[in-house]
Amino acid sequence: MKKLTKLLAAALSALTLMGLTACGTSAPADTTAAPTVADTTAAETTAAAGLDADVQAIVDRGVLRVGVKNAVIGFGYQDPITGEYTGMEIDIAKALADQLGVDVEFTTVTAATRTELLDSGDIDCVLATFTITDERKQSWDFTTPYYTDHVTVLVEDSSGIKSLADLKDKLVGVSSGSTSARALTAAMIDAGVIEDTGFDKSTFDPATWKDGIAFQQFDDYPGISTALAAGQVDAFCVDKSILAVYKTEGRSYIADEFAPQEYGIATKKGSGFSAYCEDFIQSKLADGTIDGWIADYNLG
Repeated sequence: MKKLTKLLAAALSALTLMGLTACGTSAPADTTAAPTVADTTAAETTAAAGLDADVQAIVDRGVLRVGVKNAVIGFGYQDPITGEYTGMEIDIAKALADQLGVDVEFTTVTAATRTELLDSGDIDCVLATFTITDERKQSWDFTTPYYTDHVTVLVEDSSGIKSLADLKDKLVGVSSGSTSARALTAAMIDAGVIEDTGFDKSTFDPATWKDGIAFQQFDDYPGISTALAAGQVDAFCVDKSILAVYKTEGRSYIADEFAPQEYGIATKKGSGFSAYCEDFIQSKLADGTIDGWIADYNLG
């Protein structure tokens, strides 16, 4: 009996030893953690979302930074009391930010500062009655136009100026960095009011042009309006949509409209965000959203 007991004990001991040995030789558990969002590179995240790196950078930041006007009613206007921006271009910017799933931040720009801020990276795009030209397209990308305006001239009724012919030998206020002076000069040449001697669209400089019309440049539109009221300039020339806010009692447009001005979203040249903005504008044109904005702000 004692012998049987010893044999059973030995067997149990052997089985126990075999179990321990088996456990000791099994493959170690895989302790490698699955990749987390934090471990994923920006490039992998961008690729997974199907977004260009420039677009993904805006999404990661959580804010779309847009350069806008603050004194062009119907396009970009900032209430002096509340600070709130309104206008068609403001609505476009908000809708673009909504599509990206980010907030929107507005920076007031002028014709002279909008490209500087875009080039420096302080803003992601410009929505500020920015006219598309072949010359500008060499330096920045533009979307398909979302609005077409025309250039004209605003004068004091007391001046007696009513047409392009009446502007001969007058001093006209324009915004620095705008194409208005060149457009007006070309229109006067086409109308036979002044000679085209020395006129070249590619090299035209409003600061030096004196043949039949002269120009004074200002940093902002209110400055031109004030100069017009004070008699420091004879006329105020820019896009009609911009002039509308300054057409107060006792002022009128001349009879002539010229130089169609097509507005588009401007982005850095070669930016991946350019294609995104183009697709956005195309979709809003196709579904009638932009036509709705034009009607809402009486811009038609």
